[in-house]
Parts: sequence; structure tokens; C-alpha cells
Amino acid sequence: MRRWLALPAMLAAAALAGCGFQLQRPATLPPELKDLRIEAEDTQSEFYHALQDRLGDAGVDTGAAGADAATLRILHDGTAERVLSVSARNVPTEYELSYSVRVAVSAGGRELMPAEEFTLTRDYSFDETALLANQRERDTLSDALASDLASVVMHRLASLK
Repeated sequence: MRRWLALPAMLAAAALAGCGFQLQRPATLPPELKDLRIEAEDTQSEFYHALQDRLGDAGVDTGAAGADAATLRILHDGTAERVLSVSARNVPTEYELSYSVRVAVSAGGRELMPAEEFTLTRDYSFDETALLANQRERDTLSDALASDLASVVMHRLASLK
């Protein structure tokens, strides 16, 4: 009986190994960024917290305040919404939510990454009879976009080597 139970697990492991599946690891950042200070106007934004989490996972000390610490400046951090479609009664039925950030990195008196803007967008439907659910969906999408943008910025920082 144990052999029959072990067979599906072994087949699943072989299939995953054969397709090149690997667990995602935190980005490996250049040594100049091991001590990094984050400067932002809004330290309560979803992106700020997601980026801090990603940097912590990568072993970066974001509490570094020394003169030799690298600086990541969040120059812009915001969302925008636009109507994609409306009903016959001219009520919005679908929105596009976009989240954009603009960041720059400097270390040791030189600019490692000039200001770059990153933007992600997602669509969501709107039902005027479920306003609370619509707001919750928008907030969830905003959090997901911020998390995805933090990953994009981390990959960009890893490419600074």
C-alpha cells in the first residue's frame, strides 16, 4: 500500500524536476546595496512596505543611516484609475487600475541607477449594487500591483552588478 501512495509523489517530483521548476529565491543584490537607506515621501504606501519586505528577504539592512550607505529614492508612488467601459445607463462597468513608481539609486556619491519609472495595470469589473465588494477588489488589486512592482524593482536592482 505504501508503494502505491509513494508512486504519485515520485511521479510529481520527477515531472517538476524535468520541467526545470525551481523555487524562487530572493534577488542577489550587488555589495554596494547591502546597506540601503530608503527615502520616500509616503512611508505608509503598499509599495514602500512591499519593497522593504523584499529587501529584508534579500539580506539588505534598510535601517542603515551611515554616510556610506546607498540610497534608494522613491520619487513617485501612486495609483490611477480610468473607466474602460460603461453600461447603457452610462454607469461604469469596468475600470483599469494602474500603479506606477519612479525610483533612483545612488551610492558613494555616484548614481547607480538614474530615475526610472515602472508601471503595472490591471482591469476590474464594477457592479453598482456591490460597492463594498468593489472597493475591496480595488484595494486587493492595488496591493498585488505594489507587490509585483517591488519584485520588478528588485530584479532591476539585481541587474546593477
